[in-house]
Amino acid sequence: MYSSIGGLACIAPVLSLSLSRTPRGFVREMAGFFVAAVAISLLVTCSLTQVRSDGSDHRYNFGDPVPLYANKVGPFQNPSETYRYFDLPFCVPDHVKEKKEALGEVLNGDRLVSAPYKIDFLVDKDSEIVCTKKLSKDEVVKFRSAVTRDYYFQMYYDDLPLWGFLGKVDKEGKADPRDYKYYLFRRLYFEIFYNKDRVIEINARTDPSSLIDVTEDKEIDADFMYTVKWKATETTFEKRMEKYSQSSSLPHHLEIHWFSIINSCVTVLLLTGFLATILMRVLKNDFVKYANDEEAADEQEETGWKYIHGDVFRFPKYKSLLAAALGSGTQLFTLTTFIFILALVGVFYPYNRGALFTALVVIYALTSGIAGYTATTFYCQLEGINWVRNLLLTGCLFCGPLLLTFCFLNTVAIFYSATAALPVGTIAVILLIWTLVTSPLLVLGGIAGKNSKAEFQAPVRTTKYPREIPPSPWYRGTLPQMAMAGFLPFSAIYIELYYIFASVWGHRIYTIYSILFVVFIILVIVTAFITVALTYFQLASEDHEWWWRSFLCGGSTGIFIYAYCLYYYHARSDMSGFMQTSFFFGYMACICYGFFLMLGTIGFRASLFFVRHIYRSIKCE
Repeated sequence: MYSSIGGLACIAPVLSLSLSRTPRGFVREMAGFFVAAVAISLLVTCSLTQVRSDGSDHRYNFGDPVPLYANKVGPFQNPSETYRYFDLPFCVPDHVKEKKEALGEVLNGDRLVSAPYKIDFLVDKDSEIVCTKKLSKDEVVKFRSAVTRDYYFQMYYDDLPLWGFLGKVDKEGKADPRDYKYYLFRRLYFEIFYNKDRVIEINARTDPSSLIDVTEDKEIDADFMYTVKWKATETTFEKRMEKYSQSSSLPHHLEIHWFSIINSCVTVLLLTGFLATILMRVLKNDFVKYANDEEAADEQEETGWKYIHGDVFRFPKYKSLLAAALGSGTQLFTLTTFIFILALVGVFYPYNRGALFTALVVIYALTSGIAGYTATTFYCQLEGINWVRNLLLTGCLFCGPLLLTFCFLNTVAIFYSATAALPVGTIAVILLIWTLVTSPLLVLGGIAGKNSKAEFQAPVRTTKYPREIPPSPWYRGTLPQMAMAGFLPFSAIYIELYYIFASVWGHRIYTIYSILFVVFIILVIVTAFITVALTYFQLASEDHEWWWRSFLCGGSTGIFIYAYCLYYYHARSDMSGFMQTSFFFGYMACICYGFFLMLGTIGFRASLFFVRHIYRSIKCE
């Protein structure tokens, strides 16, 4: 039914490869990454191929029919609130044909059907009548409501997107809204550019002088028309999508992006300088002081981070939850890395957003083995016993909240009869992927982690009884430290966040993935550095419970991003209505939660490496 089933067929060899090997064959972590890499390569080949229009090779002769599909309509300011094209009383063709869509297209809310306009290759038309119909009072009310809410339509002609507005509201010289006039555009003008036997560009504009007055609730006789003009161009077929990415690469936009990069780099340099001049100098003095001679070390052992060497590697509370969070965070980091790789090689070109959703679903499924391996390995290193329960917690830690959010939002979309409501077949495909790919790989990764026999490798011995943590000022508490740790990474990315939000929750196009990748690397570096610095100050104040603190401080940037969502919704967008508000805050909560897990994992791993290093560098008895 969907092209994702073909993707599952491509994944099958990877599953058979994994199942044919014994769990002990995955002794080392690199083996798990190798299997994931093979799976991803098959994914690129099988699942992200662009879905073309009904077998067309995009070459036409004079008079050949060119596929034109009407996609959806909806209020311009609410990108998630879209409806089927013929939910409004447009002219319906004699034979309505639905286009088969890929998994990503359905997730994107695309519902393509044959449009009522007939545009054959190189055939000009002047004021061609689509249909003549009598609009009933209810149909007039529907059109007036659509015009009031600034509805737009989207179509695809030979896989080229085009869009326009349904009508306009005449407010000129009218102070009272009751005096406004509502008009429906009755004529479309198609301007199409071609190069030899290929369609290169299409523009659709409405005729402002050809209107239908839908102000009053009364029956109206309406005839809808369209005009088609063909023009030659020298633009090649390979470059026909470039115009859609120009809006994101204009000079003044590039200047803002580069300003964001410079701002982020300055943040990294300042933080690096801070660590180099302050933290490393202090550490150097500590090393010299502790290694001077044994007697001096004994005298100085009563203060500082060496004093708690017997407690710093004491395993934390809720170690199963921490291991599950690290597994989920590692999987999300791997997912993000592969998404960037696909973006940089040009898979996610403008108006091929269905490929992004397909990639997210399938790559997340294929990388679940990494989550199982990482979580189980770390849990067993912490002397955990019930690794099966830990594996179940790992599988539900991110998918659980995402599933609950989806169920609620899908119910809202069904109530609104919006295209965001997923069909039963699509839900079945996703469940099939989860059952046949995600769960088996998660279990295989867990078995491999259980049999890896890795040890925690603490450089110092842990005492039998924990030392009491001395009282500390309020600003060294968990919440103030999280606020401090999250602010710097957020300040490095907040400029770029606006363009991402305008693309995901608006109609702008984002194509400068190279700059976004640089910003992501900076985000990772700043998160690691600031978490390490705060961990050192925590240990210096003789607080040995750094495990969860480092994870929470690293992931706190996700909380700042969600706070930015509140600002963006109220100050930078015109979104409104229960459905759009629910979709925005619901799915952004899941995305920010994913960032929390991913960046928390980065912060914890950096702190763990740092703590092991400093305690390995001194002599502790």
